[in-house]
Amino acid sequence: MSDVVKVKSGSKFEEINSYSRLVQAGDYVFVSNTAGRNYKTRAIAADVVGQAEQAFRNIEAALAAVGLTLKDVVAIRCHVPDPAETGLVGRFLGDRFRGIDPAATMICTPLAHHEMKVEFEVTAYRRRDPSAPEKRISIEIG
Repeated sequence: MSDVVKVKSGSKFEEINSYSRLVQAGDYVFVSNTAGRNYKTRAIAADVVGQAEQAFRNIEAALAAVGLTLKDVVAIRCHVPDPAETGLVGRFLGDRFRGIDPAATMICTPLAHHEMKVEFEVTAYRRRDPSAPEKRISIEIG
């Protein structure tokens, strides 16, 4: 296998803007900002949760192309234009990442198109031994 693998998902913007949906560089995997649009039908839900669900289907398909799942995600960056919708997106992410607990950032920022309500960018890591337990540490910050 090559040290660098690039995956395209069919979004017209991957060609227009010359980028890949996913790039695997060694054990690290980077998934580009992904919206909640179905790239085959071009459909997009009217609500933020519907868009989040489709975006995660898009992300999971990209990860699967290199043999990974959401369990391999170590960081997520979430872009939400409307601060009033951050709670809905936060609960959605809490449900999807329960027990996985990646590093997470949520940013309120405009997106490329007015109908887009959320986009996600993730970083994943291919562990040498996926069955080995993760090391978890709890600290108090104050």
